[in-house]
Amino acid sequence: MKLLCISNGHGEDAIALPVLQELRKLAPSIEIVTLPIVGVGKAYSNNGFSIAGQVQTLPSGGFNQDSRQLVRDLQGGLAGLTIEQIRTVREWGKSGGKILAVGDIMPLLFGWLSGADYAFIGTAKSEYYIRDSQGQILASQRDSIEVKTGSYYFPWERWLLSRNRCKAVFPRDKLTAENLRQYQIPAFDLGNPMTDGVALDPQIPIFYRPQSVQSELARPLIVTLLPGSRPPEAYANWTQIIIAVNSLIPVFSKQEIICLAAITPTLDLAILQSNLDELGWVRVVDPDTNLTDIIPDPSATYYRRDRATIVISTQAYRQCMQQGDCAIAMAGTATEQFISLGKPAFIIPGAGPQFTPDFAEAQTRLLGESVILVAQAQDVGVEMQRLLGQPDKLQSIARNGLLRMGTPGAAKRIAACLVERID
Repeated sequence: MKLLCISNGHGEDAIALPVLQELRKLAPSIEIVTLPIVGVGKAYSNNGFSIAGQVQTLPSGGFNQDSRQLVRDLQGGLAGLTIEQIRTVREWGKSGGKILAVGDIMPLLFGWLSGADYAFIGTAKSEYYIRDSQGQILASQRDSIEVKTGSYYFPWERWLLSRNRCKAVFPRDKLTAENLRQYQIPAFDLGNPMTDGVALDPQIPIFYRPQSVQSELARPLIVTLLPGSRPPEAYANWTQIIIAVNSLIPVFSKQEIICLAAITPTLDLAILQSNLDELGWVRVVDPDTNLTDIIPDPSATYYRRDRATIVISTQAYRQCMQQGDCAIAMAGTATEQFISLGKPAFIIPGAGPQFTPDFAEAQTRLLGESVILVAQAQDVGVEMQRLLGQPDKLQSIARNGLLRMGTPGAAKRIAACLVERID
């Protein structure tokens, strides 16, 4: 069997990758090829998966829902790129290959246009956008088009998902799978593969544990920083995040603070470091071993201000996620991965094009109490102190992360189902 994996973004590539790796282990005879329709698919090529057809990085970084960003992408060659990619998937279908679409309606539509059998991993949509943890409609969403049409997946999306050639659908959570099955859609509740890449080491505490003031002050507060992956937006996000970090210093004045910045290699570190210089941070040339032992990245850089340290790493994403007691985040997929660990994330609305106030508000619906929306970056310190003093709330957040994101091992379960359904 031949399988073409179509995905539409850096986050979607990262979600698809563990599924493809499990497929490769489970069925080595399957020929797996990828087609990232946004970006150049470094996650695939860096892990030995070939790329079919034409790929290109567009001006918006793939987030072109805003009309101005769409115009920039069109000027940057979006139309020609899309036509060429559709031609690639149709040729793949004619050759007898199968399709795995990962993301939103665009890769799903490509799968349908291929003429081949296809499966779909839905990363973008969830019933939690309109329902609470008990499945009840949120008061703020009662008049939304999604509620009126019966699902967060629009009717035309459900049509694509209910075709005979659509052999399996893997929604991101149980609530969404149950909803889709009402429409004769082959939806399987097998978990969310985005959690697999950051699954916790059993030796690492699930969350901040304030058993006593003395015990907590004796160790550093560790905060994960997630500015997103798309330039130039990520640079503006970084500035807001550092303002938030600065707000922690007076609030946690009796405690060491270590901030682990999980930075994608696509960002320019010189820009991030320049922002730190402007906001009062000083480069540490020879850091203590207690810092270097936390993150296994020899290329990491260290900055210091008062009793706080920022570690910038491009090679230890998983460790940055696992070690944090909480996060300051202005990202999509990364924030979801972090809360899957049972930990809270503080989010700040940005200027976009992705992490706008509307996006941040929607993220609070998707992820529930695991994310705390703070309107102003300088208020994060006070909000973090308030939350970390509530053990019962932290326990509830730990349970919520599991409910919203599922248990690790989804990639292996999805791969096994794919072999059964489309091979």
